[in-house]
Amino acid sequence: MSHSWMFGVVTLLSLAGQVKAAAIECSYCEAWNQQQAPFQIYGNTYYVGPRGLSSVLITSPQGHVLIDGALPQSAPLIAKHVEQLGFKMTDVKVILNSHAHFDHAGGLSELQQLSGAKVIASDKAAPVLRSGQVGPDDPQVNHLLPFPGVSNVASLGQRQTVAVGSLQLSVIHTPGHAPGGTSWRWQSCEADRCLNLMYSDSLNAVADSSFKYSGDPRYPTAAKDLTSSMEAIAAAPCDILITAHPQLSGMWNAIDEGGKGERARLIDPASCKRYVATTQQILEKRLASEQAGKK
Repeated sequence: MSHSWMFGVVTLLSLAGQVKAAAIECSYCEAWNQQQAPFQIYGNTYYVGPRGLSSVLITSPQGHVLIDGALPQSAPLIAKHVEQLGFKMTDVKVILNSHAHFDHAGGLSELQQLSGAKVIASDKAAPVLRSGQVGPDDPQVNHLLPFPGVSNVASLGQRQTVAVGSLQLSVIHTPGHAPGGTSWRWQSCEADRCLNLMYSDSLNAVADSSFKYSGDPRYPTAAKDLTSSMEAIAAAPCDILITAHPQLSGMWNAIDEGGKGERARLIDPASCKRYVATTQQILEKRLASEQAGKK
């Protein structure tokens, strides 16, 4: 999440009233949750999220992996997209998360109920997902709403990969934007061409009005962690970049609202390094601004 706003919480019934979900209202939520037709990114990887918040399905004959659940009110849309592509929500065996903010984790509870999947998250993120409430060490704590808590959340611990059948996703810990941030890398193939896909957590130095990336007792290593996260993303094999907010990777330069476009334009081995260069500038500007404010 990258902005402050006025917001509220309402309740809705979804999927013929089977599951109750808290819908979050904020100044960006309606735009984030706009309809986006699902589409194949590459090989067994598909975009199933709304227009403004990524959710990605990775499929295999033995079961599927879903990354991120967007807003609570996005969950019915994501489930619908999975089915539209010809897959079943009940075949989703594992759900992963980039970071535990309401605009990326809000729909996880309902998606888990619909699929029966296990949610796996970093050791820092797992308790946040269970409670639905970020801790005081989150740089945006004063701007964040609670979201529906998630059951059956397993902590990653020392695991470096998460596997479902033939799928194997590499864990890249990317704290800084949030203490428990995590990115994910895997390979997808078409015919005899296999590419490295990266689902990058947010690397933006965004915080509430009181937090200082230049040094804050709530999270004193935030800037150091964010810098290390950027270095890890820049160093990883990366042919196709997917960001938690899809416009940050330029996805909509290639694909339209109907899911049509030139998928080949999504292939860019320089995309991760370019994303990191942009986020490095954001961090440097924030640190300079904070330093100037001390004078």
